[in-house]
Amino acid sequence: MFEHLDLHALLATYGYWVIVLGCLLEGETVLILGGMAAHQQVLDLWAVIAVATVSGMFGDQLLFWSGRHFGGRLLPRLKGQQAAIERVTGLIRRYPSTSVLAVRFMYGMRWVGPVVIGASGLSPLRFTLLNMLGAVLWATLFVCGGYWAGDALEHLFGDLKPYRLPIVLGVVVLVVAVALLRQRRARARNVAPLND
Repeated sequence: MFEHLDLHALLATYGYWVIVLGCLLEGETVLILGGMAAHQQVLDLWAVIAVATVSGMFGDQLLFWSGRHFGGRLLPRLKGQQAAIERVTGLIRRYPSTSVLAVRFMYGMRWVGPVVIGASGLSPLRFTLLNMLGAVLWATLFVCGGYWAGDALEHLFGDLKPYRLPIVLGVVVLVVAVALLRQRRARARNVAPLND
C-alpha cells in the first residue's frame, strides 16, 4: 500500500508547513518528528528550529491578545478547562514571569495558558519578550530531542531510510496514546466525587 509513497519527497516539500501548523496547535510531536527529519537531512535543523520558534511564538501571541480582549467573556465558557484555568491563574499570581515560560511546557496548558495570562493584565511587552524566550527554548529542546532520537535509532538500527514511515507512524501513535491517557486521567480527576 505504501510502496509508492515517497515520504522523503513529501517531507522535503511540505515539512516546514506541517511544522507551522503543528506549532499553532500543540506542536511537540511535530517538533520531534521535524528533528528526526533534520537528522535524516530531509529538513535543515536550524530552519526547523527557526520555523518552530516563530510559529509557536505567533500562536501564543494570538492567544494572549484573545485573552486580553475577550478573556472575561471567553474563560467562563470554557467549562471543561476550569481546572487548567485555575492552575494557570494561581501560577500567574505567584510567578508572573515564570508562568509565561512554564505554560508552554505544561501538558494541557498550551492553549489555555496564554489566554489566561492575557486576561490577567500582564504587560504585552513583558509577555512578548518572555514568549520569545520560551518559544526559542521550547523549539530548540524538542527539535534537538527529535534529532538525538534519530541519531540513537540510527545507532540501533543502522540506516533508517527504509523505516521512515513506520517511525513516523509509531511516534504519532505513541504521542496520541499518551495524550489520551492523560486526558482520561484528568477527566477522572475532574469528575471524582468529593469526600466530606
